[in-house]
Amino acid sequence: MIAKLHLYLVDLAAALVIWILVTYAILEPHVHASPWIAVPVAGLVAVPVAVRRWWPEIALGVSTAAMVVSVVSQVLPVQALGAPVGAACFGLYTVAVERERIWSLVALVVTIVATAGISGGEAEGVLVAVAALGSVWVMGYTTRLRRSMVARETAQHAEQALADERLRIARELHDVVAHNLSLIAVQAGNAAHVRSPDHAYEALQVISETSRAALTEMRGLLGVLRSDADLAPSPGLGGLADLADRASLAGVRVSLDVRGDTVVPEGVGLSAYRIVQEALTNVVKHAAPASCTVLVEVSAESVRIEVADDGPGVKELGVGHGLIGMRERVAVYGGTFSAGPGADGGFRVVAELPHS
Repeated sequence: MIAKLHLYLVDLAAALVIWILVTYAILEPHVHASPWIAVPVAGLVAVPVAVRRWWPEIALGVSTAAMVVSVVSQVLPVQALGAPVGAACFGLYTVAVERERIWSLVALVVTIVATAGISGGEAEGVLVAVAALGSVWVMGYTTRLRRSMVARETAQHAEQALADERLRIARELHDVVAHNLSLIAVQAGNAAHVRSPDHAYEALQVISETSRAALTEMRGLLGVLRSDADLAPSPGLGGLADLADRASLAGVRVSLDVRGDTVVPEGVGLSAYRIVQEALTNVVKHAAPASCTVLVEVSAESVRIEVADDGPGVKELGVGHGLIGMRERVAVYGGTFSAGPGADGGFRVVAELPHS
């Protein structure tokens, strides 16, 4: 309402101008005409312009009917139809914008017929009125089409944003589930084969802690689907130590080295965390027991991540979602990514995320 206040003020100003012009057109040729007749008649023609945005059809109908009655009753001269037709144009434009095409066309035809019927057979006047009303209808209908197109584009952007958000959540869930279930699977396998109760208890303890951590992260991710959710901050570079500890419990000796200021944009920090998480997941799944070094270098321009292990390595890169997800995360920031066998064996993942 407040945002459209200036539009209502424009309508009010237009109504006042038309009111004055119609009043003058009634009084000027009739020296003895009474203002008590001229002012109300002019008001019936002009006032609907001020309220056309609320009641388009009623405004157009009242303005047109008042114009016809005032001319038929010879209160308003036929030669002074300019201002009344202007009032009808305001109403017709709003009808063309707000209503379906069939109804706006009906309004156009009725208004043209009414105007032509009171023009006294003056062809020039009829043509001018028809041209004015037709042009106004075309402008109004074009505006309606443009608004409809903008609304469709907005809806498409909203759908795309929703799809992107769902893809983001799916990727996050994949990383969380794949990493934590890999740790749980390794520890469950250890618990099934060890004969020492102490070792079995240790494995079960890791399973318990890992599953709780996974549930916490999953609740946070799924919570974005609820507007009343109280969400925890997204994991970032500060959570890398916990990742290393959990991987170590799964049989991978992790050496973590974080250099530079760990304060980076939230999206970059989350992507770096997920890349390290996925890389460690692959080490746990394919190389454990092994040693692994995680180097994270943070500069003013980028975050560089290098994860290398001394496991058996792989001859061919798989097509799983893990490497694809890491590559997509890097691509979002226009960074670089590589993954493959290391020069001295094992497997090596290198990613760089620009953030300046």
